[in-house]
Amino acid sequence: MSENKVLLSVRNLDVNFRIKRSGGIFFNKYNTLKAVKNVNFDLHVGETLGIVGESGCGKSTLSRAIVGLVEGKGSVKFLGDELIGLSNHARRKYKKDIQMIFQDPSASLNPRITVGELIAEPLKIHYPHMKKQEIRAEVLATMKKVGLLPNMINRYPHEFSGGQAQRIGIARALITRPKIIICDEPVSALDVSIQAQVVNLLKDLQREYGISLIFIAHDLSVVRHISDRVLVMYLGSVFELSSSKEIFENTKHPYTRALMSAVPIPDPHLERNKKIEFLDGDLPSPINPPSGCVFRTRCKYATDKCATTPPTLENTNPEGVPHFVACYNLIDVKNV
Repeated sequence: MSENKVLLSVRNLDVNFRIKRSGGIFFNKYNTLKAVKNVNFDLHVGETLGIVGESGCGKSTLSRAIVGLVEGKGSVKFLGDELIGLSNHARRKYKKDIQMIFQDPSASLNPRITVGELIAEPLKIHYPHMKKQEIRAEVLATMKKVGLLPNMINRYPHEFSGGQAQRIGIARALITRPKIIICDEPVSALDVSIQAQVVNLLKDLQREYGISLIFIAHDLSVVRHISDRVLVMYLGSVFELSSSKEIFENTKHPYTRALMSAVPIPDPHLERNKKIEFLDGDLPSPINPPSGCVFRTRCKYATDKCATTPPTLENTNPEGVPHFVACYNLIDVKNV
């Protein structure tokens, strides 16, 4: 990983949705759902950034804002070029460099065209002057890279297992040789044994092509295996960001501690005796979030200050590996 070369820079990124209120035709008013709030991070060349958090915390919306599938406000720069505010036509030249793999491979593949056509489609869009023979050769080479046999090229998506279908999705993302691949929970719909194969495949491809990955997942053990750094989100905000080692061995935010305590430990003795950090209540509504720190209603360490002033993301380790945390009560929970 190149620590100095920033490939993607995200600053003050917000994503809001207008939700129509109930009340009939005479009350045509809307609420604002703040799905992503003031998110900041950099992605370096060859790095894997893991993004974790509960369902509804904004992980997928963040990824879609980066690739332009939803409208965001703030700044998303790719190699210094601003992407926010670009038209679809202007953004097209960047799409071959920022590709995406989706959670459900079967739902993300057009069932009416063959695997060969699916994988070739990005090439035809971004390189319209490529000859058919060149496209076919590139498709076959990419299929081989992801573990698909050449005789599968004329089959249809429904003829493949979930793991094979996800390999098709990976081939489709890889075919343009992108600099970034955003993986939106790419293994959550797969069996555990297949998950490991897909994760190892992504790591192999990353090493070979120098690709940077944004890896979104619920399973923290998978994130730990693949990520160089980890970003923790809650209700649209970033709560903690550091190296994978720091996040898993020196967890500082109470929310991250709760997520970590839910990860199964392979040792039965340690699993039986580990301390689980339980969270109170359910995830608050993003339409009507709590005042101050949005986590305070579920945090046993919350104080009066938490109810009035949202904490900002601060580097708590300026002398060593950067460890950003948004919390007022780190001293209280550090050694708990």
